[in-house]
Amino acid sequence: MKNGFEARPGQWLKVHLREVSEQAGDFAAVFGAEAWGRAAGLLHDIGKYSREFQDQLERDGHGLDHSTAGAKEAARAYRAGRLLAYVIAGHHGRGLANWINPGSLEERLAKSGLPDYSAYKGEIALPPEPDFPRLTALDKRLLGFSCAFFARMIFSCLVDADRLNSEAHADPGKAALRDGRPGLGALKERLDAYLERLQAEAEDTRINRLRRSILAQCRAAAALPPGLFSLTVPTGGGKTLASLAFALDHAAAHAAAHGLRRVIYAIPYTSIIEQNAEVFREILGRDAVLEHHSSVELSSEGGAGQDTALAASLAMENWDVPLVVTTNVQFLESLFACKASRCRKLHNVAKSVIILDEAQMLPRELLKPTLAALKELTVNYGCSVVLCTATQPAVAEHFPGGADIREIMRDPGPTELYEAFRRVRVELAGEMDAAALAEVMGGQEQCLCVVNRREHARLLFERIRHLPGAHHLSALMCPQHRSEKLNVIRAALRDGLPCRVASTCLIEAGVDVDFPLVLRAMAGVDSLAQAAGRCNREGKLPEPGRVIVFTSSEWKPLGWLSQALSSGNTACRAYPDDPLSLGAVAEYFGNLYDLAGEELDAKGIIARLNRGAGALAFPFADVAAAYRLIEDAGTTVFIPYDEVALGALANIRRGCADREDFRRLQRYAVRVYGQHLRDLRNAVETVAEGVLALADMSLYDKDTGLMHEDGSKGEKYIV
Repeated sequence: MKNGFEARPGQWLKVHLREVSEQAGDFAAVFGAEAWGRAAGLLHDIGKYSREFQDQLERDGHGLDHSTAGAKEAARAYRAGRLLAYVIAGHHGRGLANWINPGSLEERLAKSGLPDYSAYKGEIALPPEPDFPRLTALDKRLLGFSCAFFARMIFSCLVDADRLNSEAHADPGKAALRDGRPGLGALKERLDAYLERLQAEAEDTRINRLRRSILAQCRAAAALPPGLFSLTVPTGGGKTLASLAFALDHAAAHAAAHGLRRVIYAIPYTSIIEQNAEVFREILGRDAVLEHHSSVELSSEGGAGQDTALAASLAMENWDVPLVVTTNVQFLESLFACKASRCRKLHNVAKSVIILDEAQMLPRELLKPTLAALKELTVNYGCSVVLCTATQPAVAEHFPGGADIREIMRDPGPTELYEAFRRVRVELAGEMDAAALAEVMGGQEQCLCVVNRREHARLLFERIRHLPGAHHLSALMCPQHRSEKLNVIRAALRDGLPCRVASTCLIEAGVDVDFPLVLRAMAGVDSLAQAAGRCNREGKLPEPGRVIVFTSSEWKPLGWLSQALSSGNTACRAYPDDPLSLGAVAEYFGNLYDLAGEELDAKGIIARLNRGAGALAFPFADVAAAYRLIEDAGTTVFIPYDEVALGALANIRRGCADREDFRRLQRYAVRVYGQHLRDLRNAVETVAEGVLALADMSLYDKDTGLMHEDGSKGEKYIV
C-alpha cells in the first residue's frame, strides 16, 4: 500500500464509497428510502480496507472476500441491519442469499478470521441508523413479502450505483453512451403527431370510429391518479397504440406530482415483442425503444458492435431509459430474482407506467405472488399497472387485500365494445379426429386449424399435405422459416387462392391473418378468443366468420392445460350461444382459479417469505429458483437454414463473431425439449460453448421444420 487505500487501481476507496453512497441514496430516494441506499453504499466495500486486500490489489488480484465485512458491521450496528447485510454481502458473487443453508447469510455473518479492516474508521463514519422501511401493508399476512421486496430494491440501488461508479472510473467513453435517448415528453410529441396523421388518413367506417373512441377514452383516463387499471379491448380495437398513448399521457400528467418517469411494456411472447418494438420504433424513432428479451441479451463487454448496439446493451443492464419493451419472463422473474445482473434494473421500475399486454397470460401457478408483486409496485413504489387484454382475467379478488382496478373503457364499455367488434359465430362440434378435421378443411378453400401441441399440428398437416395451399406452422420451424411461410399465407389470403393451415397456438400471438373459417381445439376461453381473432378479422365477410371448437380424440391434455380445457368446456356449456362473451370469460377464469385453489401459489413463495419475517430470515435464493415462468426452458438448436445463418455460424466457429451475428442468429433458433433433444444427440454439433447447431439438414423438413433423428415427425409422442 503506497499512497493510501484504493477501491481499484487509481481510485481512492473513500471516494468510491462516498460516491456510491450518494448515488445509491439518490436511487432509493425515489421510493422514500434514501438513508438505506446511503448506508448500503458507504458500507459495501469496507472490507477493502484490509492490508491483505490492498497488497493483492497492487498485484491486480481481486480474489479476497471484501463484502462480508460491511455485512457484519451493518448487522451489528443497526436493529434492521440484517436487511442491509443481505444487500452488502450479495453485491458480488452469488447475489442475495438464503438466511440458512450452505453458503447462507447466517454463515457469512458468523465467519471468523476476516482480515483486519478496521482502518475504515479513519476515513468514514458509520451513517445514522435508517428508519425501518415505511411500507404500506398489502395485507397483514404479507409483511415478510414486502420486506423481502424492499431488500431486493435496495440491493438494486447498490448494485447499479457500484457498477456505474466503476464504469465511470474505468471506461468514461462507455459511460457516456448511456445518455442521449429522447425523454418521455419527446416520445409523447412523436406519438401525438403519428396518431393525428393516422386518424386523418383512416376511412370513416364504424370500426374506425370505435377505434377513435377507444383511443380517446385511454387518453382521457390518463388524468386519473396512479394505481391499478384494466384495459379491456377486443381484438382489432387498436389496443397496442391506445395503451401506449395512455402510458405516455399518464406519465406526462403525473410527472410533477408523482414523478412517473418511464414506460415498461411487457408482452408474453417474443414474436409479439419483436413486432411491437418495430412498430414503436417506426413511430417514435429508432433511438427511442429498448427491446429487452432473451433473443437480444447483448453483453456490454468486448465485441465489435457499433456504439448503438453497445448503448442498447448498456441500457439492458439497468433500464435507465424512457421506454422498455420486454417479456413477461424478463420483467416478472426479475421481481423475484437474487442475482445482481437480474436485480440491477429493479430500482428503475419504481415510478413507472407498466403495461401488461395479454394479461390473461399471467402465470397461473404463480398468480398470487405475481399479483402481490404488482400491488407492491403500485402501493409502495409509485407505479401504475395496466392489465391489458381482450379477455380480462378475474384477478381482483386474488390481489392481497383485494384491489381497486379501474377499467379504462367506460362509454362504450367492454360489453358494448365486444358486441360492436363481434365478427364471428362459434360452433361447438364435440370430438373430432385428424381425419374429420382434414375432411372439413378439404371442403373449404381457406381455413385455419389451431391445435395445442406441435406433434398434433404435424399429424394434421400430413393429413392435408396433398390439398392445394396446405401449410404448417409451429415452433419446430425457425422464426425465419415461419416468417417466410406467413408471407406466403398472407399473399394467398389476399389473392383469394387456396390456403389451408395446420398450426399450433403461435399463430394466435399477434399474427395478422384473416380466414373465413377457423377450427380450434378446445382450450381456455382466452385461447379460443385469440383464435377467433384470426377469423373475419377485418369484418369484410357478408356474414359472420365461422369458428368451430372441437375436442381432439387423439390427444388428451395433461397438467395445467387439462384444467384450462375443463374450465373452458364448462364456460362453453354455460354460454352455448356465445362462448366468447365477457360472461363466458368471467365464468372461465372463475372456474379455473377455483379449480386451481392453492396451486395459484404452487411453489409456496408467499409462505416462504412470510415464515421468517419476524427475524428477517428470508430464502432469497430459493424463491428466485422457484419463481420461473417456464420450468423447462429447453435447449436452443440453431438451424443453418440459409446463407445468413450459415455465415453467422461460420463466424462463431472461427471465433470472430460480433453482436450482429448473434442477433441475426436468433432468427434461426428452435427450442427442443426432453426426448426430442435426446433423439437428436447425433445430429447436433457444438459450434462454440453454448451454441448448438443442426449438423444434418436432412432432419429439417421444408414444410414442418425440425424432425427427430429417426426421420419421424413426432407422431410417436402423441398422447
